[in-house]
This record gives sequence, C-alpha cells and structure tokens, in this order.
Amino acid sequence: MSDDDLNRLDAWVADLAAELGVDAAAVDRTLLLDVARDAAHQVARPAAPLTTFLVGLAAGRNGGDAAAVRAAAERAQRLATGR
Repeated sequence: MSDDDLNRLDAWVADLAAELGVDAAAVDRTLLLDVARDAAHQVARPAAPLTTFLVGLAAGRNGGDAAAVRAAAERAQRLATGR
C-alpha cells in the first residue's frame, strides 16, 4: 500500500470509529488486515469480513480494548492458519 492509501485507511478508521462510538486506538490495522488475509487465503475469500466482524464482536464482549482485540485476532489467526 502506498503512503496515500495508508493515510486514507487510517482516516477512514478514525472516522468510522468516531461514528460508531468506539476507540480507534483499539484498532491494530496491521493485525486485523493480517487476520483478514489469512482467513481469505486459508479458508475462503468471504471469510475475511466475517472473521474480522467476529473478532470485533468477541473483543467487544471481552472489554473492547486493544488487548481484547489482539487476543481475539490472534485466536482467529491461529485457527485460520492451523498454527
């Protein structure tokens, strides 16, 4: 991704987080994109958005902070990759 793309993506995440009333600091862009990539490549392409949705849902139910996002994302990534 170019710097412009990353800047647009970061701005989108900040705007969407504000709109949804969630803490943008809990969003680990790299980790979530990696989880989406692994789900798309190891499971099926449509698994990417479903996986990130479920990671967010699980994180929200477990405190909703950056640590909860990381824990849910890592579990999803392990399941998708078999590691």
